[in-house]
Amino acid sequence: MLQENSTTALLDETARTIACATSRRQFINHAGRGLLAVGVAGTLGPIAATPAEAADLGSGDAALPPTGPLDITLPPLEAPTDPKAGPFPNPDAPDQRVGYAIVGLGHLTLAEILPGFGQCKHAKPVALVSGSPDKMAKAAKQYGIKPSNCYSYQDYDKLKDNPEVQVIYIVLPNSMHHEYVLRGARAGKHILCEKPMANSVKECEEMIAACQKANVKLMIAYRIQYEPLNREAMKRVRAKQYGQTKLIQMMDCQNQAHDNQWRHKKALAGGGALPDIGLYCLNTTRFLLGEEPDEVFAYTYSTPGDDRFKEIEENVSFTLRFPSGVISQCLAGYGSFNSKNYMVHAETGTIKMDPAFPYKGLKQEFVHAPEGKQVIEQPSNPGKQQFALEMDHMALCVRHNQQPYTPGEEGLQDQRIMEAIYKSAREGKPVKLTAGVGKTDAFRGTPPQDDAA
Repeated sequence: MLQENSTTALLDETARTIACATSRRQFINHAGRGLLAVGVAGTLGPIAATPAEAADLGSGDAALPPTGPLDITLPPLEAPTDPKAGPFPNPDAPDQRVGYAIVGLGHLTLAEILPGFGQCKHAKPVALVSGSPDKMAKAAKQYGIKPSNCYSYQDYDKLKDNPEVQVIYIVLPNSMHHEYVLRGARAGKHILCEKPMANSVKECEEMIAACQKANVKLMIAYRIQYEPLNREAMKRVRAKQYGQTKLIQMMDCQNQAHDNQWRHKKALAGGGALPDIGLYCLNTTRFLLGEEPDEVFAYTYSTPGDDRFKEIEENVSFTLRFPSGVISQCLAGYGSFNSKNYMVHAETGTIKMDPAFPYKGLKQEFVHAPEGKQVIEQPSNPGKQQFALEMDHMALCVRHNQQPYTPGEEGLQDQRIMEAIYKSAREGKPVKLTAGVGKTDAFRGTPPQDDAA
């Protein structure tokens, strides 16, 4: 009893100190001693909300308003002559974030997507779907997901009964995207689907139709279109900062493991280097220019005797021609040393990204000669987690009822062009394209907020 009374008195004194403190230093001096004493006593549990407060927290409904600006001001740490610090981070309170169910626990989910939620401002993981109960239990414990929110693929449709889940993020082999988007739409959930969208134009069209019928949003996870350095490149290209763009070179190569992975099976992957990594070259070119190609010419090749490429292409080379006159040369390969970069050649300057497509460590250069002398600018990388950026964008689109910047129609257009690339490679001649030609951002929705995450 003595210990309990002492603890209560200590909390009262700490509360009075906090209320009356006139400076951060005073608060730290008083509250720090109080917290230490409480920790030693070891008698305090979580502070419970009153019934009214608990009701105000809601149940994770996406219609909850954002937390609002962090309305706290502190005296500056720097002298007036030094650069000023930016604003404080402004994340939503946890109960106001949009809840995601992640479907599939492979490399991408475990290495990038689940960790990415730690840098999200508007999104949070609330459910998992996997065919491996043991792996799912470990991941759920690591990321604070309730066991009751862990589902098998057979139980996937039960997500419709979970009000905590507003968005389903599908991270499965390409051939499974179609089925799980359709089932997710029937469950009444918004969908974020990994690229490529599907294995055929027909599947893409059915996915879009299913989401429209269910009145849910469909976004394709084109992370490059949300990454700050690539967005800066896009802005300079479209503003003609270095004059008219003339030529673009795109390269995305990697040497894959000899491990019989699903990416080497056509039925699961839909193709080889093209839909997996060549898609970055295709989609990024379209993103930078904001226009659609009107012709494509392509080649494919696979090394004889390499078991990885019995069913799929190892290498693909394709040239995109645009109505503005821009020509983009794109190369992608599954059997060569890692190289992921691009260059945009304009009249008075060049934009370089090397590397351009990895999950982190991107580097950018602007090379131009404003007064006859060559200048190289190397902007610093803000280091934003790319998956956090795209997940927050989808969360804001759900909250504000907006069309995502990279909706299903964007994925469908890439699938149309990829099918034309394969046709050109088979027939050995150029293939004409018509969809979206003459329009700017023909298949994109609401642009992302550059400071959203």
